[in-house]
Amino acid sequence: MLFSHFNLGNIELSNRLAMAPMTRSRASLDGALNDDIVRYYQQRATAGLIITEGAPISKVGRGYAFTPGIYNQEQIDGWKKVTDAVHAEGGKIFIQLWHVGRVTHPSITGGEQALAPSAIKGLNKGYGPLEEGGYGFVDQEVPRAMTKQDIINTQNDFVQAAKNAMEAGFDGVELHSANTYLFEQFMLNSANQRTDEYGGSQENRVRFLVETVSAVAQAIGEDKVGFRLSPYLVIDDPDVDPEMPSLALKALEQLSQLKLAYVHFSEHVATWRPVPSSFRRQVREIWPNPVIVAGRHSKESAQDILEQGYADVVAFGEYYISNPDLVYRFKENLALNQNDRSTYYGGDAKGLVDYPIVDPKVKHLAVNDLC
Repeated sequence: MLFSHFNLGNIELSNRLAMAPMTRSRASLDGALNDDIVRYYQQRATAGLIITEGAPISKVGRGYAFTPGIYNQEQIDGWKKVTDAVHAEGGKIFIQLWHVGRVTHPSITGGEQALAPSAIKGLNKGYGPLEEGGYGFVDQEVPRAMTKQDIINTQNDFVQAAKNAMEAGFDGVELHSANTYLFEQFMLNSANQRTDEYGGSQENRVRFLVETVSAVAQAIGEDKVGFRLSPYLVIDDPDVDPEMPSLALKALEQLSQLKLAYVHFSEHVATWRPVPSSFRRQVREIWPNPVIVAGRHSKESAQDILEQGYADVVAFGEYYISNPDLVYRFKENLALNQNDRSTYYGGDAKGLVDYPIVDPKVKHLAVNDLC
């Protein structure tokens, strides 16, 4: 089942393996792409679907240095090289649209104050220039509570980013509404203390997400739009919001009338909140569209989750860092390359495009002997 074809939105996937979105921080400081990034995605085009690393939709939406954006023409042109390369290998590719909200610092946003539902500082860190020189993780500052005009402007930024993605040749877009970034900040009680229509009740706290997904779908087509949720993974809040699973279901219920490409659940196995089977059943009862799940699955657990009927596609993250030809290795029961964690973020081509490739169809893209 893992290697069977599947129709996702308006495209046919050659298998049910997806490459999960992973920040690699290999772009320029202003978010422009380079040939190494093009080669990185091209090498992994045998995945049924590639979901790119998060691409900031605006300067103020950036939380990590060296992440490739999707808000100016140079970035669009760079991504066009990526999509052309992936499509030339027969692959399909969505871009993840990203706004970090409060998880940033003025040194990363070009001096702009972070935006968030309320003026509450979070615990997670951005990645930017250090006072002593070099780059590293930097503390958040207190964000500015978004006005209604800020909300409208941000929604417009998402719509424009989606249009930019279409110009760049992507098959679709995924809105990053997981992992305590802007959309999830609206959902979290600890981050959202608004008293208007975007705070308080569950319906209000998912309103920003529902409105934005709907606006993007109207702009580029419902079947070209997915979104990601992490209802059982909270990495920026010591007091896990027990309402997150029900908030996720509320969002699914309100968006179920749209023929969206998919919902993508991040289910990290390290979280102390395992995903109960009852939640998975509720998702299938509410949500008529495809489901993608990610969570450090093995080949065997991925097969199980597909056979159980909870998911239609399983996304792999770290395996795809070190195994560009993961589909072939899984099919042939071959050993997997080991990851070099020291090269996950930042740097050059080393640890990005130089892992060994054994798939005969992909070997021509191998890059060896980097110093």
